[in-house]
Amino acid sequence: MKKIVTFGEVMLRLSRPDKLRLCQGKQFDGNFGGSEANVAVSLAMLGNDVAFVTRVPANEVGRTCCQHLRSFGLSIDHVCQGGDRLGSYYFEEAAAMRNSSVVYDRQDSSFYTIAPGMIPWREVFKDAAVFHCSGITCAVSQSAADATMEAVRTAEEMGLTIVCDINYRKNLWKYGGRAEEVLKELASHADIIFGDQGEYEVVSGMPRVPFTALSSDYQTDKEAFKAYMEKVQQLLPKCKKMVMACRNQITSSHHTLTGFLYSDGKMTSTRIDDIVPVIDPMGVGDAFIAAYIHAWCKWGDDDQRSLDFALAASTLKNSVVGDFNLVTETEIQSVVDGTNSNDDFKELQ
Repeated sequence: MKKIVTFGEVMLRLSRPDKLRLCQGKQFDGNFGGSEANVAVSLAMLGNDVAFVTRVPANEVGRTCCQHLRSFGLSIDHVCQGGDRLGSYYFEEAAAMRNSSVVYDRQDSSFYTIAPGMIPWREVFKDAAVFHCSGITCAVSQSAADATMEAVRTAEEMGLTIVCDINYRKNLWKYGGRAEEVLKELASHADIIFGDQGEYEVVSGMPRVPFTALSSDYQTDKEAFKAYMEKVQQLLPKCKKMVMACRNQITSSHHTLTGFLYSDGKMTSTRIDDIVPVIDPMGVGDAFIAAYIHAWCKWGDDDQRSLDFALAASTLKNSVVGDFNLVTETEIQSVVDGTNSNDDFKELQ
């Protein structure tokens, strides 16, 4: 089994119950989450050997967070303690035609103040095969960006497969770094890249290919996506596999979702899933890339199988409350195979 290391900020997610607005009610529901932590938990749920690396405060909140992560089977041996507070974000759930919204509270968090030299990366990577990181860590602060690049360069020197999620969180870039430049530099070290159309647009500087599916019978312009990916490949020659998730948010509770994978001059596509109702869309992209990493580790260059598996995992995440995709390989495979019906339940009635 390949050991996988993920690196990023874990935060406390606060949201009102029952789709209330942030200005309504007197209670908040709390969950831990964050893109890279979401990926780590998904991979652990699928049976992988996963180490999660982050920085949390040396107080009860930090300890509680670590206990929560450990409960999913993650190794947290290299979690760094320091700083004054755990970052958080307030999530207002979408309802009907009202979009969701996120307010970050990450300034001066423990991860915001992480810096090169704090994590012993050579020790972390000594028995690992895959390193996963994201553009979000580079968006938090200059020191977090520097720490991320330190990790990436060390992983590259040690021969790990580097998986980069080019998610960039446009509302975070406040320290002076330009997302286009920083993300392109980060992606240039990656063997596998993942993102949605907007994120590929930022990294490549090329307008996205539209995805406007209203149902599963929508016909995607596969040749246009292939031509697009061919141009991205020229910009990032080290990358061996480029994975793209495409989602159309028709209403707050009705999304369509599909995916593409470009490798060795070949474009692989998967079906379109028509998702209704959407219960919780947070972490859908994280579920996609986590499932793809798992599939790639298990099935290698079987691109179609890996992409189908990633899409099914991402689709299932829409049914799970919270940031983490708490589903198993068996459940995902049943969606791939189309065997996830309620026939057995009906027979019992």
